[in-house]
Amino acid sequence: MANCFKNFKLNLAVFFIYGLIWLIFLTCKKTFSDTKLPENPCVVVFWHGRLAFMSFAYLRYWRRDYKGKKHGKVIISDHRDGELITRIIKFFGIGTIRGSSSKGGARALIDAFRQHKNGVDVIITPDGPRGPRHSIADGAVVIAQKTKSKIYALNYEASSFWQLKSWDEMIIPKPFSTINFSLSQAFDISDLQSLQAKEKIQNVLWLASENDGGKSVEQNKNDFVENLKKWWVKNKDKDIKIDENLKDLL
Repeated sequence: MANCFKNFKLNLAVFFIYGLIWLIFLTCKKTFSDTKLPENPCVVVFWHGRLAFMSFAYLRYWRRDYKGKKHGKVIISDHRDGELITRIIKFFGIGTIRGSSSKGGARALIDAFRQHKNGVDVIITPDGPRGPRHSIADGAVVIAQKTKSKIYALNYEASSFWQLKSWDEMIIPKPFSTINFSLSQAFDISDLQSLQAKEKIQNVLWLASENDGGKSVEQNKNDFVENLKKWWVKNKDKDIKIDENLKDLL
């Protein structure tokens, strides 16, 4: 009975959020970059803080541009929030690969390689599921380099938005605002060391934010260090691994 009630509450939240984001989206002015994804499978990255409305980017760059013939799957954590996200994006026709750096990571990597081999794009939030905000976990680098794939960065910025007090500082566009969606040009990290590859992904995403009307690259860099220090204060006593290069910034 308890599980049935939990599932009912979860489904209620799913339908409410799905309806709400569509309602907001329909009131907004939207722009999309003219960039197109390649026909062959690739790796796509975007910040966890842009999850709220990124399904609409999928409708454009996958469903509309390829008339439903191209597919992507998002790596989503096995945590409770991950189940909520999985059910919402399923309504947009977006599949998932379950697992993350903190739980089920090996399983997610194996599934990601299998999906990519089958022609499916692998979509990753490199700072998810628990941060630090705007950090780059190993998964995005490993998948891109092992599959010899080009990477594309997705982003959106809104002229007016609510910013949640969550670790990822997620933004939710306000009704009647302007939302600028962008897909970057392809970039390659195949010949880069892990640290260089992570910095490349980070900077491409920050540049997308600047170009879409968000914070500048320099502002994002400063915010990253500030948020990293706050994140470390909250999590340093937990059993959480952090890259040595990030420790140097603390």
